[in-house]
Amino acid sequence: MQKSDVLLKKPQMNSLGRTLLRFWNSSIGKKLIVAVTGLMLVGFLVGHMAGNLLIFQGREDLNDYAEFLHHMLHGWGVWFVRIGLLTAFVLHIVATVSLVRQNRAARDSRYAHDATVQASGSSRIMIWSGLTVLAFVVFHILHFTVRVDSQLAAMKDPGDPARHDVYGMVIAGFSNPLVVLFYIVAISLLCSHLSHGIASIFQTLGLRTVKTRAAIRAVGLAVSVVLWLGFLSIPFLVATGVLKDDKGAAANLSPGHVQQSPLAEN
Repeated sequence: MQKSDVLLKKPQMNSLGRTLLRFWNSSIGKKLIVAVTGLMLVGFLVGHMAGNLLIFQGREDLNDYAEFLHHMLHGWGVWFVRIGLLTAFVLHIVATVSLVRQNRAARDSRYAHDATVQASGSSRIMIWSGLTVLAFVVFHILHFTVRVDSQLAAMKDPGDPARHDVYGMVIAGFSNPLVVLFYIVAISLLCSHLSHGIASIFQTLGLRTVKTRAAIRAVGLAVSVVLWLGFLSIPFLVATGVLKDDKGAAANLSPGHVQQSPLAEN
């Protein structure tokens, strides 16, 4: 590439940067970012829940699904998804926090009517539930993805010791009542967040009108309830003893501590 070509492209790059910066600094731009990333995250939650529910079909189906995810696109697929979700999650949080700060500053300096106060109150609820969900996500990743617990990380599929026993790990992980309690609180806050957030997505994208308002509110509530039931059904049924590891992967687990699985010794 010649020097003249570089000089011609540099103003274009600067123009693109300025455009993106103006988009980010505008409240409309931030709202669009929150809406699009929120839509991505809701889609992920629905897919993640559907995958988790394979546990009710048994060890083989759940472990096959986990193995597929980790070998998709020669192992790169799961990383593409993780990076995309992490980017969406960070943008969603940063844009939301920035919007709340802008709304608060605008209310304090220019507005005093009830609608603005109400909107600010809703925003405060959303941001605190969102930050709680953030803490839950970090814990969930450490618990089941990074597997900081060596006993959970060491579990092997009794039918195929070459692969990880996700089925046994999930049951073992939810054998701790404190973990189950934390999941109940966090998932409940997440679904409360979604029941308001899904409606906001439609509004930002210009799809919510006077005629569709009730239907969109019903959709948001329905999606939130389905996710709440789907995600919490697993820890609840493990905690109540309905969902068990029939092959003994969690036989030596005490309620407060995850011990070495006997499968690791076979």
